Amino acid sequence: VVYTQSEILQREVYLFERLDSPNREPMKHLKAICFLRPTKENVELLVQELRRPKYSVYFIYFSNVISKSDVKALAEADEQEVVAEVQEFYGDYIAVNPHVFSLNLLGCCRGRSWDPAQLTRTTQGLTALLLSLKKCPMIRYQLSSEPAKRLAECVKQVITKEYELFDFRRTEVPPLLLILDRSDDAITPLLNQWTYQAMVHELLGINNNRIDLSRVPGISKDLREVVLSAENDEFYANNMYLNFAEIGTNIKNLMEDFQRRKPKEQQKLESIADMKAFVENYPQFKKMSGTVSKHVTVVGELSRLVAERNLLEVSEVEQELACQSDHSSALQSVRRLLQSPRVSELDAARLVMLYALRYERHASSGLPALLEELRGRGGTDRYRKLVSAVVEYGGKRVRGSDLFSPKDAVAITKQFLKGLKGIENVYTQHQPLLQETLDQLIKGKLKDSQYPYLGPNTLRDRPQDIIVFLIGGATYEEALAVFNLNRSNPGVRIVLGGTTIHNTRR
Repeated sequence: VVYTQSEILQREVYLFERLDSPNREPMKHLKAICFLRPTKENVELLVQELRRPKYSVYFIYFSNVISKSDVKALAEADEQEVVAEVQEFYGDYIAVNPHVFSLNLLGCCRGRSWDPAQLTRTTQGLTALLLSLKKCPMIRYQLSSEPAKRLAECVKQVITKEYELFDFRRTEVPPLLLILDRSDDAITPLLNQWTYQAMVHELLGINNNRIDLSRVPGISKDLREVVLSAENDEFYANNMYLNFAEIGTNIKNLMEDFQRRKPKEQQKLESIADMKAFVENYPQFKKMSGTVSKHVTVVGELSRLVAERNLLEVSEVEQELACQSDHSSALQSVRRLLQSPRVSELDAARLVMLYALRYERHASSGLPALLEELRGRGGTDRYRKLVSAVVEYGGKRVRGSDLFSPKDAVAITKQFLKGLKGIENVYTQHQPLLQETLDQLIKGKLKDSQYPYLGPNTLRDRPQDIIVFLIGGATYEEALAVFNLNRSNPGVRIVLGGTTIHNTRR
């Protein structure tokens, strides 16, 4: 996720191995750089390696804090004195975007409480992030969530125990870590998306910046898996937060630009200068050709899925469920789509889940009938069970905040005005709850009664450096909200993290 293979090659690193791969050949002429998580298993593997070293010298980097006893075990194994250095290099998380990170953990809680191993892993990931950004933050957490409180306490314990590591130069306004729970907003990960990055994750799935296109009809061999990374792909960097309509236009421009730069097939390479120019321009051209074919394929596949699964219509009803409060109209719309053969089983289930979350306590709830209809479609109870699981996870009983009601007349007017700006906004009316929470936080209006501080100290000034972490996973729609907040609030820097990055399937 951090480095491309060609970038590493430029640094003269020619061989990549995993520590646990068996039968590696001894190569005494090579130096080894080891980059590892400081787990018991890894330390044990390293001990075995040092007893019978395969390379001349070892430079060992751990992605997090390593215990003294583990360092001692390594020292004892290093009888041939091949270790040149051991360092802690804090990178125990996945950097997804410049302002987004993930721990790639699925299913971090059992019911309402942490899975102990996942709590440890999450604490490690968060503290490594703080160390790599050189932040010793004040901590606030969502009061309605027991897991949020537990995580806040665990992070605080590490900061207290490793106080020397966290002894950074004090800033005027201390940084703030805000810990939230996904169950407060189960709506956002269930919605179809219409900005490029979020849409790719929703329809194709992004895994460590890779996209699996092997199921695309007639796909060529070299496009079965592609990498989408804003670091090395200018088109992606410029388009990841744009709406699908704009991307179509931009792809067309990219294609036309590419056609213009194509080396003329019948170009005569007569002089040495001609040949030199051709050779110099060819790598640029080759790179551009790769970018064009990749994005044309991805956008083509997104268009195909949108048409095949009737997603414009589905999305319109989802947005109605998430943002309006006209029960009878919503119920009719959901019924209509459940009867359409063009709506996939997943999309049907998603609509019923959204309806259940929105109208679970409505006097004339149509949920039982909708569940029957779902069952009739698939012939199994699988999706029925999922609907009740989603309500149990993110229903009214669980939520600490008011997910649906507009707070006051001003908010209602704002929503109304927003709806008038251009018709394509029908598909992007929804704002994640996170947007409002962060907005309140930046303005210094986030209630201490709902989001208390851990410990006696509180921030007197408005926060400038904010790290917000979502237990149970963040989404690319929230990444977009944070990107926009960073852009519209100069002087405020927000980093968003989650145990994973969700789409509906996840």
